[in-house]
Amino acid sequence: MRQFAMVMDLNKCLGCQTCTAACKTQWTNRFGREYMYWNNVETQPGQGYPKGYMDYNAGWDEKGNLKKGGLPRIPEDYGIPWEYNYKEVLNGDAKTLKPDSEPSWGANWDEDEGEGEYPNSYFFYLPRICNHCTNPACLAACPNKAIHKRKEDGIVLVDLKRCKGVRDCISACPYKKVYFNPSRKKEEMGIAGQSEKCIFCFPRIEKGLPPACAKQCVGRIRHVGYLDDEDSHVYKMVKKWKVALPLRPDFGTIPNVYYVPPLSPPKFNEKGLPSNASIGGEVTDEPRIPMEFLKKLFGSEVENALKTLKDEMDKKAKGEKSELMDILIAYKHSEMFKI
Repeated sequence: MRQFAMVMDLNKCLGCQTCTAACKTQWTNRFGREYMYWNNVETQPGQGYPKGYMDYNAGWDEKGNLKKGGLPRIPEDYGIPWEYNYKEVLNGDAKTLKPDSEPSWGANWDEDEGEGEYPNSYFFYLPRICNHCTNPACLAACPNKAIHKRKEDGIVLVDLKRCKGVRDCISACPYKKVYFNPSRKKEEMGIAGQSEKCIFCFPRIEKGLPPACAKQCVGRIRHVGYLDDEDSHVYKMVKKWKVALPLRPDFGTIPNVYYVPPLSPPKFNEKGLPSNASIGGEVTDEPRIPMEFLKKLFGSEVENALKTLKDEMDKKAKGEKSELMDILIAYKHSEMFKI
């Protein structure tokens, strides 16, 4: 079995949501998918989408037992799209735009909020798709064997001919990247809704094209390829340089979407407020993003990954060669996609 994988460089993500729009318009723009974001970009620290997905007790425990963590709620945890009173404003019947309902949550609800007190506040963007895990909890949880992992590329897919809408896959997925579509009904089978998820754009991959989210990324943060292809950026960042790490490895699913963790600007000390910068304001060696928080997201190897990144950046700044920095800079778009 080969494994197709993606690496995202969080130091280059703009939070522009172009990847989200590319996925939404291609795959989830109709038929009960209004609240589905197979790709989303969330702000961390934050509650993510669906709200609080990391707090569900799902995935695998340390003994290899499957855990089902319950179902997110609509609209409380997902939120639903809402419209604005465009016609009233255009017709002159209203002076300001306002929602047609009173929303309480939605995708990107806490965007750009972050944590910490000024001037040491911080946040970063975290794009997410299905991880197409090596040990997928969704597959193990399905009682109808409606989820399978393709041998040729390791992509995890839902077989809609078998899915009966039980939703155990959603409960078991610790990333909550499987969604329930109530509009997919099969009356002859007594089914009122089925599960759907990111398909890694496999129809595009089969034609030698990268996933839509990767192709359209304006920040050039997404690299795709096979983990056993030593010429691919993915292999080099994951296996050779070891700077690309999975999200929440403690969930036990062995994700195949990896992240280059975010570097952190240093904290100001009490004398280092921006207003004092011109007269010798001081910065410390302490990073604004707490290391414990990064370890929670990316595991204990994040310290070594950040050190490698810093060392290679210093080499590049001195005019020395750095294969890793050339990969991350992504001079040629086509070289990011080894399919």
